Amino acid sequence: MVFKRLLGSLGVGGPTVDTVLDAGAAAPGGTLSGQVHLKGGSAGFDIEHIALELVARVEAEFEEGEREGAVVFERFTVGGGFRLHEGEQRSVPFTIALPWETPITELYGQALGIVLGVRTELSVAGAKDKGDLDQLAVRPLPAQEAVLEALGQLGFGFRSADLEYGRIGGTHQQLPFYQEIELTPAPQYADRVNEIEVTFLATPGGMDVVLEADKRGGLFSSGHDALTRFTVAHDTVHQQDWRALVDGWLRQLVEHRSAYAPAPAYGAHGHGDPYAPHHGGGHGHDGTHHHDGTHRSGPGIGTAVAVGAAGLAVGVVGGMVAAEVVDEVGDFFEGDEDEGDD
Repeated sequence: MVFKRLLGSLGVGGPTVDTVLDAGAAAPGGTLSGQVHLKGGSAGFDIEHIALELVARVEAEFEEGEREGAVVFERFTVGGGFRLHEGEQRSVPFTIALPWETPITELYGQALGIVLGVRTELSVAGAKDKGDLDQLAVRPLPAQEAVLEALGQLGFGFRSADLEYGRIGGTHQQLPFYQEIELTPAPQYADRVNEIEVTFLATPGGMDVVLEADKRGGLFSSGHDALTRFTVAHDTVHQQDWRALVDGWLRQLVEHRSAYAPAPAYGAHGHGDPYAPHHGGGHGHDGTHHHDGTHRSGPGIGTAVAVGAAGLAVGVVGGMVAAEVVDEVGDFFEGDEDEGDD
């Protein structure tokens, strides 16, 4: 999706900006390339800078409930310091590096309901306009794909995916939010867990896999959450028996109660505004993920994607849900665009 907008702060006759991303999905920790196309207005203007912001739709918890908003999680300056003459057309190529913790938006080409965008900011004569926003597609890393495929082979089904504002304790999480992929239990675990949640926290050398189980309560005990974390290296992807490895993780998660002591999620009690602009890898936020069982983030509109009997690797399919995802993406971008006009 590409938007062409007049630089509103300069009024009629100002330059226009149109950013076009290269085709295909990017990968966490990989590069994203494209072109920023500029067209001069009715007079010459000095282009001070062209910046790209990575934006995500994120959920945050507060005492009064849950709400969604746009969070900027990285920013790059890709050009500027030149004069754009009247009517001149100029293209500025760019290649930027995505953070390793960038959420994945698709699996085998099927959308998971995660909304990411690249927003272009043009600074001209001291005025800034965030006037171009493009949808960003991100595919999983080989290790992420291997874990999800193993879960599918073991009989787990995809329920939903979302982005939660906050931190997971005991990890080296960099972004101010994390992705949760929620799975229905495999038959062999269905009597013990209601749901499994998977979070990937990738780094240049490897990846933490955080597994959380919403456990069922017994006759004389209440249900509770358990949390475990495992680490894998990127260079061992083709050396692992992933099905056996992941099955071992799940048995450890389900059969043993975790000694993890939860702390409140950042923003869960109204501390600060999670949707204020954020740059530079999440420094300055010290909240941790809320694991006391009081919140289960069920499917949002357009996020519950059905899975076929073949498992996660093959069966992420849509129909009506796919249309909802498209509508929701459009609403998110249009709403964000409107905010830029204020």
